[in-house]
Amino acid sequence: MKIKPEAVVFDMDGVIFDTERLIYEQWKKIGPKYGFNTLDTLFYKVIGVTKTYTEQVFYKEYGNDIPYWEFRDEARKAFFEHVNKYGMPMMKGVKELLEYLKTNGYKIGLASSTSLDTVTAELKMSGIYDYFDVIVTGDKIANSKPAPDIYLAACERLNVKPENAAAIEDSFNGIRAAYSAGMKAVMVPDMIAPDDEMREKAYAIKHDLFEVMEMLR
Repeated sequence: MKIKPEAVVFDMDGVIFDTERLIYEQWKKIGPKYGFNTLDTLFYKVIGVTKTYTEQVFYKEYGNDIPYWEFRDEARKAFFEHVNKYGMPMMKGVKELLEYLKTNGYKIGLASSTSLDTVTAELKMSGIYDYFDVIVTGDKIANSKPAPDIYLAACERLNVKPENAAAIEDSFNGIRAAYSAGMKAVMVPDMIAPDDEMREKAYAIKHDLFEVMEMLR
């Protein structure tokens, strides 16, 4: 199955960076200290969403009196200690796909639920910030994925109709968001295998970003 969009919009965590697994490891280490003992199930509910949405999921699961932000801050600190020591873990084929898109005149966007300061720092740290024509982040939109807001905003800023753009996602919520926006949602699964809903909503499901590049050729 081939595809010829005008623009390609990337999710970040789990698509560009292999960070979801690293975040999960920190949560599992630190969670029991704060009484969070059901993170196996909860983590998968919040892949690809904003920190505000994640906070709401925690309160629903554990109640409103939990030390959520203390846990979040400690986990974030542990994450960046690891990154500062070992570097940002990048998914296979990222630089090759970005270079292919740039060389062949595609518009390139990023639509990440992560905050702008974190996105900017991580992209610059990895030397790929300048590939992106547009960056839209979760702290700048009203509704988190699975709502289509972030992808609609990215398409508007790229000056391209959603139906003429592809979104590359790894999470269920991300695919739902891109599909609702009217884009061609391409799933590259990371921590969660696609189910029937994903196979229905995704324009294509690829093993890695090299396969995405082949689809675009």
